[in-house]
Amino acid sequence: MRFYRERIHPAAEFACTGLTHKTTQPFAGHVFDGDENVIVDFKYSSSPRLTWWFDHHQSAFLTPEDAVHFHADRSGRKFYAPEYKSCTKLVADVARDKFGFDPQPLADLIHWGDVVDGAQFPTPASAVELNEPALKLTLVIEAAREPDVPARLIAELASRPLAEVVALPLVARLLPDLLERHQRSIRVLQQRAVARDGVVYFDVSGDDLEGYNKFIPYYLYPDCLYSVGVSASPNRAKVSVGSNPWNEAAVMKNLATLCEKYGGGGHPRVAAISFEPHDLDLARSAAQEIAEALRR
Repeated sequence: MRFYRERIHPAAEFACTGLTHKTTQPFAGHVFDGDENVIVDFKYSSSPRLTWWFDHHQSAFLTPEDAVHFHADRSGRKFYAPEYKSCTKLVADVARDKFGFDPQPLADLIHWGDVVDGAQFPTPASAVELNEPALKLTLVIEAAREPDVPARLIAELASRPLAEVVALPLVARLLPDLLERHQRSIRVLQQRAVARDGVVYFDVSGDDLEGYNKFIPYYLYPDCLYSVGVSASPNRAKVSVGSNPWNEAAVMKNLATLCEKYGGGGHPRVAAISFEPHDLDLARSAAQEIAEALRR
């Protein structure tokens, strides 16, 4: 948003739409309704109305045809770099190197975006105990129930220092309840999790815990290699598969490739599969198969 206004169109107005990974086409309807349409940190679309794209997931393309379409693009405005740990850093580097944007005023935001998206925390405790103000803001972005909160915060993050955004009344209003919910999620996961042969498995689909902190399994079981979890919401049933960022032995398996067999994807070290809400049993079956494969 800030890059576009500084280097492309100073008077541009933005509307932000959140997307969810689904088994069906995620771009249905009139999602590309702007004069320019941008996808950030999400799968590619071959729609002729898509004008900008930034992504770093191994599983960036829904179909082989989408990959061919991307590689044939000559617009100079679509960028794919799976070697990046975060899309935040990818956008900042591309905007600086190719368009002359100065990312320095947003250096703190870029740092924390890279830490969070790339799971580059020094310890499990630093990822779960949320002592840093930036991580409290991450909690609000990930877990707030009000649908417009992320979009409102994006606009603030583009124009204010990170410390000012953390202090906004919107964040202060939401944070106490979300921190309590976070503490409850730690207790629930401790009750539900089963750790065996290097894999932590848990099913919180009946506990209203979609959006739980994905590092809790490694906080509770620091010696584990992998985690496999099942969660549910009105929109989907989800299998989350992760590797312990603090255990280098966990790089043995490419989790995106593993999840692609079930219609999911992601990164080599963290991936997921989305199912229709009524397919919770299928999600549980897939999760159990993946957990057993990782244990073997």
